[in-house]
Amino acid sequence: MAKYLFRANYTLNGTKGIVDKGGSSRQAAVAEMMTGLGGKLESFYFALGDTDVFIIADLPDGKSAAAVSLAVNAAGGAQVTSTPLVTPAEMDEAAKKSVRYRAPGA
Repeated sequence: MAKYLFRANYTLNGTKGIVDKGGSSRQAAVAEMMTGLGGKLESFYFALGDTDVFIIADLPDGKSAAAVSLAVNAAGGAQVTSTPLVTPAEMDEAAKKSVRYRAPGA
C-alpha cells in the first residue's frame, strides 16, 4: 500500500456540518471511506491556517486516491488535494535508479 497526504478546506456547508456534528464524526466518515477502498486512515488532524484538515492514509493505489479526491470534491462540503508520500527507503531506491535526462537548452 502507498501513503497519501490529503489536505482539505471546508466550504460553508462543510463548516456547518462540523459545527452541527463535530470533528469526531468527520474522522469516522473518512476512516469508513478509506476502509471501503481497501485502505486505512493513519491520521486525521484539524488545523488552524491555510488548510482545515490534514489526513494521512494508506491506500492500495493512485486510482483509489483519485477516487477519494473526486468523491469529496464532487460532494461539495470540502475541496481536497492529494499528495503521494515517499518513504526514506523508497527515496533510497529512487536515488539509485539511472535516469537519462537532458536539461532544457543543453
